[in-house]
Amino acid sequence: MLRIFNLKDITGDITSCLPVPSDDDQLPIEEVRSIINQVIDQGDNALIELTEKFDGYKVANFKVRKDELGRALNAIDPKLREALEKMRDSISEYHRHMLFIPKAYEYQGVVITPLVRPVKRVGIYVPGGRALYPSTVLMCAIPARVAGVEELVLCVPPLKDLSSFNVVMAAAKLAEVDEVYTVGGAQAIAAMAYGTQSINKVDVIVGPGNKYVTAAKRLVAGKVGLPAAYAGPSEVVVMADENANPSYVAMDLIVQAEHGPDGLSWLVSDSGTLIDEVNKIIFTLIEKQPRRSEIISTLEKGGYAVLVDSVQKALDVVNFIAPEHLEIMWKNPQEVAVGVQNAGAVFLGSLSTAAFGDYIAGPSHVLPTFRTARFSAGLTTLDFVRYGHSIDVSAQAIKQLGSYAVTMAQTEGLFAHGESIAIREQDTC
Repeated sequence: MLRIFNLKDITGDITSCLPVPSDDDQLPIEEVRSIINQVIDQGDNALIELTEKFDGYKVANFKVRKDELGRALNAIDPKLREALEKMRDSISEYHRHMLFIPKAYEYQGVVITPLVRPVKRVGIYVPGGRALYPSTVLMCAIPARVAGVEELVLCVPPLKDLSSFNVVMAAAKLAEVDEVYTVGGAQAIAAMAYGTQSINKVDVIVGPGNKYVTAAKRLVAGKVGLPAAYAGPSEVVVMADENANPSYVAMDLIVQAEHGPDGLSWLVSDSGTLIDEVNKIIFTLIEKQPRRSEIISTLEKGGYAVLVDSVQKALDVVNFIAPEHLEIMWKNPQEVAVGVQNAGAVFLGSLSTAAFGDYIAGPSHVLPTFRTARFSAGLTTLDFVRYGHSIDVSAQAIKQLGSYAVTMAQTEGLFAHGESIAIREQDTC
């Protein structure tokens, strides 16, 4: 099932032999641009028309009443409710730890006080269609709440049955979401970015999605904030040596593949025997999976195994791919992880499956894809706050530092800048 690249005898830049994980040839930019323009021009009418066209639902009112969220929470299985509540607590605990408030400091008479302010309104996109993602509701909403965001807006595609609806709405209730709209796809991103008659525009949009959602995010970038880069189809790289458990490796490659097409499942190993075993086990396991078609679709287009001759070459491949999830099933995984430069989340050792991070570990599972882990990171409370500062300049600072600023202003030809300091310097002499 995995296409094999043997790089053992390759010298120099081994990454030139690999397929480039890129979204450039996948994103339907022009089609999505048309959808966004339709939402901008027609507002709610466009959302109604596009929801019928893409989701097969004709709805006049796509806002979910708040009382429906409480009813949904009471309707779900008690065991599921307990799991959601435990997940909420784990996420809250981690993100409270992440919210760092720096202290003020003084330097030669200048007092700098950090001003940490949350954004006011956040839009959350949660995919529908192939699977339910109540976990994503919590993973997006709770860090925002911890950061102090006032208003949380959730957009989710129309759900196929009452049971599915209840599960997602229950998560929204537990996460204290303020507004819920049954609108999906690129049109939901456009509505949150530009606003319609029913949906007020937001400051930041978070949450994963398919290639249409990812394309929409790219097109609205700059209109709204987009943390975690472009959280698109799921990706995993399992870095495994000859001693790794092939059943664990095979299952974890399947785990990410079951999200559906356009994702990536890579195995990087120094053992050809392990690669062969994993391929055989994948073939056997797929037959037992309820989401067999999604797994096959992903592996046919994005399933790869790379054979290398050293841990350094394995790391070179990993850093080139810059995966959303990286699992290290290699000897001394903590030491190996030191060489990881580009990855959304890193899982150490054979017990640390990415699925544990998806649900209960605490950090958000909304992570960068399409190689954007090269410059972006997973969603945290820090993505919902702005770190500004206040500057309090004393007479001492004007005397000690003012002349340097005047020199710089004059050098840059900004003479009024320099004069604004010089006149104060004269008054403090």
